[in-house]
Amino acid sequence: MSETDAQAEVTVVLPDGSELSVPSGSTVEDVAYEIGPGLGRDTVAGKIDGELVERHATVHDGARIEIVTDQSDEYLQVLRHSAAHVFAQALQRLFPEATLTIGPYTDEGFYYDVTDVDLDEDDLREIESEMDAIIEADYDIERVVRSREDALEIYADNEFKREILDEEAAGEEVTFYKQDGWQDLCRGPHVESTGEVGAAKLLEVSAAYWRGDEENETLTRVYGTAFASEADLEEYLDLREQAKERDHRKIGQEMNLFSIPTVTGPGLPLYHPPGKTVLRELSDFANELNREHGYEEVETPHLFRTELWKQSGHYDNYHDDMFILDVNDEEYGLKPMNCPGHATIFDQQSWSYRDLPKRYFENGKVYRKEQRGELSGLSRVWSFTIDDGHLFVRPDQIRAEIESVIEMIFEVVETLGLEVDVALATRPEKSVGGDEIWETAEEQLREVLESGGYDYDIEPGDGAFYGPKIDFGFEDALGRVWDGPTVQLDFNMPERFELTYTGEDNEEHRPVMIHRALYGSYERFFMVLIEHFDGNFPPWLAPEQVRVLPISDATLGYAHRVRNALTEAGIRAEVEDRDWTIGRKIRQGHDDRLPYMVIVGDDEAEAGTVSVRDRFENQQSDVDLDEFVDHLVTEYEQRRTEPTFIH
Repeated sequence: MSETDAQAEVTVVLPDGSELSVPSGSTVEDVAYEIGPGLGRDTVAGKIDGELVERHATVHDGARIEIVTDQSDEYLQVLRHSAAHVFAQALQRLFPEATLTIGPYTDEGFYYDVTDVDLDEDDLREIESEMDAIIEADYDIERVVRSREDALEIYADNEFKREILDEEAAGEEVTFYKQDGWQDLCRGPHVESTGEVGAAKLLEVSAAYWRGDEENETLTRVYGTAFASEADLEEYLDLREQAKERDHRKIGQEMNLFSIPTVTGPGLPLYHPPGKTVLRELSDFANELNREHGYEEVETPHLFRTELWKQSGHYDNYHDDMFILDVNDEEYGLKPMNCPGHATIFDQQSWSYRDLPKRYFENGKVYRKEQRGELSGLSRVWSFTIDDGHLFVRPDQIRAEIESVIEMIFEVVETLGLEVDVALATRPEKSVGGDEIWETAEEQLREVLESGGYDYDIEPGDGAFYGPKIDFGFEDALGRVWDGPTVQLDFNMPERFELTYTGEDNEEHRPVMIHRALYGSYERFFMVLIEHFDGNFPPWLAPEQVRVLPISDATLGYAHRVRNALTEAGIRAEVEDRDWTIGRKIRQGHDDRLPYMVIVGDDEAEAGTVSVRDRFENQQSDVDLDEFVDHLVTEYEQRRTEPTFIH
């Protein structure tokens, strides 16, 4: 091959790690045809370095390429993007005055932000009917390339689209997607026709700020979802109804776990005694794991002078999300993260290579100024607590320490009977540090995942501003995945804080910093557990583990003696002493999601026994009280996920 021919080709990396040379300027679709004609014909879209792109996107040398067909997991995202266009077309058929802004796909469907039109739930049904007509018509969805000048002329009266053209749609040409004469500025990808959408449903209408900024104009946001078939849509809607029943805000109120009253401020939860009990048990579990793995507990204040945040890089990269305070003409910031405080603790003394790794942990409260419209129960708040850990290690210790962190994370996962999705999050657009440092850090995390045999996805651009990370998403009982644990590799903060240790060569060396959290944050993890277990917490987590039910006032004294025996053994127990029938007491116990109820009458009082009933409505009579107490203690110590006394 001549030098000219070599320059005319690029090499791409396929999902199995093999390489393929294609002509320079090739698209994702071209790559698919090179692999095989059938795959080329089936190509809907592609992924370049983990980012979903249209099939016409040009590949570059060294790009990691995945082909998306209608059998791919990503196909639903493409379909929902097209459903957003179906909605927008239907909206403008019925309300020509409506102005369109943006309409992306989401994890559960899509939304479109619009203005110049007032919509309510009744309007959504009418729009939905028009969407059905567009889907049934099966219009071709055509990609059209236009000049920037033509696009600006098309959107002469749409300030939002013009802003997108000015700020995001770089280049002299931009793409539109067109169906039945209607068009929308969009970079894709999309399915080939509206009929592929299959089934769509509009879910709700709400308010939203343009670009998510409270200083900008308020828009109308319409949420919807879409699937390839009516059966898939019906299954989703059924799960959505189940999710409403499991909503942590609803269960939190029913179980008196937490509240977020208006008077406290947005995103600032209050934990009631039952909720704090669950959080305390989670904290004790995390603290136990930390100490077993050689971590030392530290504590840092809630705010620092902004000099610290400037040194760490948070001031420049995180300023908009921070609460900044003026105190006696000095600027302070509530901490959005705990890591700068831990780095400062490390920096307060000298270290030898023999001292490393140093492992710090802290259940540290942090504060982030999320947009009010994005706040939602415990899933997104202003004030939350991270079960934070920071390790300062030699380069040769990186792999072993990351593997140890992953081991801790999976101990949490297995103890609670959860499933996790694993992903490698790479360098974001807004970051600190040079290319070489980032490439080294990302490759080391990739090697740990691959050597451990973990199935993982790539999340391009989702790393922290100081380093890449491995994210673990908790999958709940309804199949939803929530952000959870993380382990992050950081070569940048030690450099910014000029952290050092003395090496075996008697020279100063820079440690590497590892950030990790076993839960992610207590708030979001608490939310996940509430919804995953539907409030039926594992016995070791349950705010009230046992309730003693006396059949009559005559056995109330014995009921209290039983409760005392339980509490002396460390079991959280109460007596139901209201003047109710035993049937009503049992029903209330089930409504309160108790792991166990203990029924005591004259026979039990005389024999010194109890009748045990679990949350599954299994019951066992004539149980020796000491035997039951011993079992509960063992069940608690082993952190079992379900009551196990009755078989």
